[in-house]
Amino acid sequence: MHSWIGLKLSIFLTFILATGTFAVFAHEIDWLATPAMRVSPRSEPVASWGAWAQAAARAAPDARLQTLYAPIDPWFTVEAWVSRGKGAPERVYVDPWTAEVTGRHGWANVHRFLRQAHRHLMLPTKIGIPIVCSLALLLAASLVSGIVTYKKWWRGFFRAPRGGDGRRMTGDLHRLMGLWSLWFVALITLTGLWYLVETLGGNAKVPKLPEVAAGAMPTGAALDRLVAVARRADPALDIREIRFTPDNGVIFLGQSSAWLVRDRANAVVVDPATSRVVAQLDGRALSAHQRISEMADPLHFGTFGGLWTKAIWFLFGALLTAIAVTGTMIYAMRLARSSRSDTGSMKIAWQGMGVWGYVGIALILLTLILTPGAIGGAS
Repeated sequence: MHSWIGLKLSIFLTFILATGTFAVFAHEIDWLATPAMRVSPRSEPVASWGAWAQAAARAAPDARLQTLYAPIDPWFTVEAWVSRGKGAPERVYVDPWTAEVTGRHGWANVHRFLRQAHRHLMLPTKIGIPIVCSLALLLAASLVSGIVTYKKWWRGFFRAPRGGDGRRMTGDLHRLMGLWSLWFVALITLTGLWYLVETLGGNAKVPKLPEVAAGAMPTGAALDRLVAVARRADPALDIREIRFTPDNGVIFLGQSSAWLVRDRANAVVVDPATSRVVAQLDGRALSAHQRISEMADPLHFGTFGGLWTKAIWFLFGALLTAIAVTGTMIYAMRLARSSRSDTGSMKIAWQGMGVWGYVGIALILLTLILTPGAIGGAS
């Protein structure tokens, strides 16, 4: 079972693991690739949410301000999404301190590619997510079978790889990386299974927002007054995102007293016409079902602790990807030695994959073919 999973699905599994690993730092990769996203941190206080919103709205007067995101880190700009009603939103970047627009960018970027490729292969989510998440079942089987086949595995955590033979060294490295990654494999397996359950109808209910009277888009001082209302309603709320509903209602989301939840688990909804709080969500008051749902993303991508946890998740994601590659190498070298033929080990591995090798290649090619339309025209 362990060898079958590691070989037959190695190409597809490696692609999913690699895209997930790089997705951990997708925002940082976009930061490197997009000069408009970069600012130099300063010691003085940043501008207000109202000033940021006003700058973004003025930069795109023919579009509706949809979402406003606080900087991920001090060296990031504010990011605003503006929509013209058709197609994907456009990104507007704003300097947090001066509230000046630093640039604009289309919807497609590295983060969007890695997220959609890793999550659903650019396919419709009802098709793509079950395909990707089915790998969690195979990871679970591989985890159990790996422990069963590695006798007295608990003794191997500090066993150095042996040299002198490529197959032996690769096998030792494979087992060593596997042992140190046991917790990570279990975590990715559990969260992957949860995503599969959600797609199959087990998702937690999302509270329905009350309707508010349509009005003017609140920016500048008007938005700052609403920010003050939201902070009075939840003094612990660290606002990380503001969403503007189609009728210009305002939803404030962020981190509050609940730990290990997505920003959307804590929300304050304000009616701009009356400056009244019409709905509030506290992550501590979620049901067990909802709490599991809100914990999944921070645990799957390691975003809950900032750069430190993301670095750990990236490291172990890279190890998990390497385990998939070395597993294929071990199988290929084992067959090459037993057959005593002149056929290259990689060719033997490809032959051993059978039709599954073609399936993996086809899914990756399909993802790349669908990418321009999927990340260029979908929000």
